[in-house]
Amino acid sequence: MRLRRSVIALMAVLGLALVSACNGDDNKAADGAGDGLQKVSYLTSFNTFGREAYAYVALEKGYFKDAGFDVKITPGSGTVDVMKLVAGGQADYGIGDFTATVITLGKQKLPVTTVGMIHQRSMAAIMSLEGMGINKPQDLVGKTIGDQPGSTNTVMFPVYAKAVGIDPKSVTFLPSPPPSLPNLLVSGKVQGIGQFVVGEPLIEKADKEKHRKAKTLPYGDVLPDLYGNTIITRSDLAKDHPDQVKKFTNALLKGLQDTVNDPAGAAAILKKHVPNTDLEVATKELEIMKKYVKPDTFNGPLGDVTKERVQKIVSLLEESNAMPKGAVTPDDVVTLSLAPKS
Repeated sequence: MRLRRSVIALMAVLGLALVSACNGDDNKAADGAGDGLQKVSYLTSFNTFGREAYAYVALEKGYFKDAGFDVKITPGSGTVDVMKLVAGGQADYGIGDFTATVITLGKQKLPVTTVGMIHQRSMAAIMSLEGMGINKPQDLVGKTIGDQPGSTNTVMFPVYAKAVGIDPKSVTFLPSPPPSLPNLLVSGKVQGIGQFVVGEPLIEKADKEKHRKAKTLPYGDVLPDLYGNTIITRSDLAKDHPDQVKKFTNALLKGLQDTVNDPAGAAAILKKHVPNTDLEVATKELEIMKKYVKPDTFNGPLGDVTKERVQKIVSLLEESNAMPKGAVTPDDVVTLSLAPKS
């Protein structure tokens, strides 16, 4: 009987060891350890338009791999959604508008931080077409604007409205998914849509019958201190694994630099990974984006962010009642020690 019990006990121990070994192999595969690369998930800011090409450039040219990462790129659906997915652990990194990020963190405490800027100027805008009655900011009163709920343009609109002297409640926002926005505008169901300024080529191409020119109201024209898109990650990742964050950020910014240098080449890479990409539209988007990544007056490193400018943005948002006073400080929204330095 004792011998039988000993045999059974030995078999149980061996079985547990085998299970443990199998689980260990699974964990290694999940971490990308089998090929020496760490698996990382990344969300674009908004779908897979041309403006998102830089991540695919970093992927295609091996910048992520050289930094030790196996990166999966997934289309995002607006700043707030990206923040929530990163905060919840469904993604490691994402892209969102910095001002919308600050506003969101001023209203709800999500465990996310920003670690570098993609654009030194905000690209947020309201876009319309000729003949729809929107030629200047004051024309927005009484109009209906299509946009994704939680998008940069929607979240920031009250700040923009105050800057141009109109009541934000005088404008109606119609909840609409990103892919439907161009056709929604062209059909006349709305008089404007939330867009980044780089969306002009896409909107004009969608208007095949009338060939109207886009009419764009950039937020940055009246709010010049605003940054554009920023790199978002979880607070614990930034705190516990700063080297990983720096390596990822640097790899992504290398892709951004190549995109600025060669918009057409970047668009071609995007099309390789996203076959339905319109090369002409994507290239034009990236050509427009160049001056927002590196404005003429900008002399800092790619991705640069300063505490002084972040404080200006926080103060502006407080004065505009976009968030409560004292809700956040610069250190609450950006990890400056991980941002690119000159």
